[in-house]
Amino acid sequence: MSNEIVKVFVGCDPNNSDLEQMMVLDHSIKKHTSMAVEIVWMQLSRDPDSFWYSNPEKGEGWDTRKWATPFSGFRWAIPEYCDFKGRAIYMDADMVVLSDLKELWNHPIQGEGVVAAKTKDAIARLCTCVWDCQKSQKVLTPVSQLKADPEGHNKLMKQFKEHPELITPYIDSYNCIDGEDLEIKDIKILHYSDMGTQFSHKYSIPRLEKEGAKHWFDGKIMPHPRQELSDLFDAYYQEAIDAGYSLENYRVEPFGVIPKKSHKRYKGNKITRPLKSGLLSKIFKR
Repeated sequence: MSNEIVKVFVGCDPNNSDLEQMMVLDHSIKKHTSMAVEIVWMQLSRDPDSFWYSNPEKGEGWDTRKWATPFSGFRWAIPEYCDFKGRAIYMDADMVVLSDLKELWNHPIQGEGVVAAKTKDAIARLCTCVWDCQKSQKVLTPVSQLKADPEGHNKLMKQFKEHPELITPYIDSYNCIDGEDLEIKDIKILHYSDMGTQFSHKYSIPRLEKEGAKHWFDGKIMPHPRQELSDLFDAYYQEAIDAGYSLENYRVEPFGVIPKKSHKRYKGNKITRPLKSGLLSKIFKR
């Protein structure tokens, strides 16, 4: 690739709930990647000059009302942010990189494909993906329209589901959801996706309470079923601290109330919360 810098765009909370995730992700990327890396933290902003500007009280900028997270729709805006040139990697903040991002950065995007992503079980998982920014221009909604449409994110997810030719599949372990059935040595990027079992909660929840704030996730919090993955996060957290990283490096002026979906009825995924056996559970799908 002609690009000398790996561009990584990360969706994260604008009220400082994700500082621990951001620090661990930043450290894990730099630890393993052999190329220079530029990270863009995509966070809602009150600044009218920001690409991520939103003022829900005035109905201006990004309309997030139908989003599951404070950043769900941002992934579709990355190619336009890059002026439809070169490549860009998108990630959610809840990741630990365990391999050289150079490999993912150079992954081929073939045929009609505009993005490389996980397509396991016929589900397009664009929570870690590589955009061909130029090719994507022909299929993505312009940002001017996307940010004004609260359903814009869901519409594009539906479009890519109905047109799998737009996605070039990569190795599943580049977006390993909560460990799946892999050993740590076989995981390239760990995505601790279940918002109720995230390893960072044990750090962020007490910190936010001391700061008089609340986490954006309002669902039930429970232990992750794989202790060794929790231990892995803890190890990277401590490594980052020892290497001079600080949560304060990622802190921003809080955005305030974010209009979005509630997680009161959030059910996670079948990896962290396998279906219970028995007739009643089959009837009620629990």
